[in-house]
Amino acid sequence: MDRRLTPSNGRVAHTSLQGQLAAERYVDGEITQVNTSVTNLLREAGSGGRERQLLYGDHFRVLETVSGFAFGQALKDGYVGYITNTDLSDPVDATHIVATRGTHLYPSANMKSPEIMPLSFGSRLRIVSAQDTFFETHEGYFVPKNHLRPAKAHFNDLASVAQLFFGTPYLWGGNSNAGIDCSGLVQTALLACGYDCPGDADLQQQTVGNLTNDTEVKRGDLFFWKTHVAIAVDDKTLIHSNAGAMSTTYEPIDVAIERIAAGGEGPVTSRKRV
Repeated sequence: MDRRLTPSNGRVAHTSLQGQLAAERYVDGEITQVNTSVTNLLREAGSGGRERQLLYGDHFRVLETVSGFAFGQALKDGYVGYITNTDLSDPVDATHIVATRGTHLYPSANMKSPEIMPLSFGSRLRIVSAQDTFFETHEGYFVPKNHLRPAKAHFNDLASVAQLFFGTPYLWGGNSNAGIDCSGLVQTALLACGYDCPGDADLQQQTVGNLTNDTEVKRGDLFFWKTHVAIAVDDKTLIHSNAGAMSTTYEPIDVAIERIAAGGEGPVTSRKRV
């Protein structure tokens, strides 16, 4: 079983694993949601490396709490790890998502009021009312109407979503407009377009889309390397978050292939189309 997707830490495991994997106890867990702009999903409580990040409104199944951290599994992609307890609260069903690169929550329907917190693209909100050019959330916060769209109104172009993040700093394991990596960018685009998508490039290559031998590269094609992934903007250009530029950038396809190979990553391993 893949550690990233297996809801067990030896002490506790999800009930679905009973009879498949040894644990001291099996639980159904409790659904919570992220209540801060972005939170790290850690490999170990307090000291482990970052697996991925979750955004405001993302749901998280808590299986165990220990030393101020909650162990569990993200519902959006199945990733497992530890989140700071205080970054979680009671869940609600989202009605809208942030549909721009970013926005802010405000204490009133007034753009001059001091913001409460920033939100990244894909953050999930429950809207309960409207006031002028703002929507009101279930928590009594306000967000500009034109920064949101209904949660069920999926985008239809992967590249357009990725292009919202142009210039975003590269961050290993990042999933927000404050920092994102190659697979985080692809996951964000695919989820926004209504496709299931894991968080890492190797799993994306295994599960997302279909292999294509089409000689013509089409917008939205996914280029995979051993540990990297990029999205075609057109037949000559990619957009990807990459450590070479330390940001989300455009790059000619042939230049990227040559540069990545020279850096030791090897050739393109597949091209897939969703």
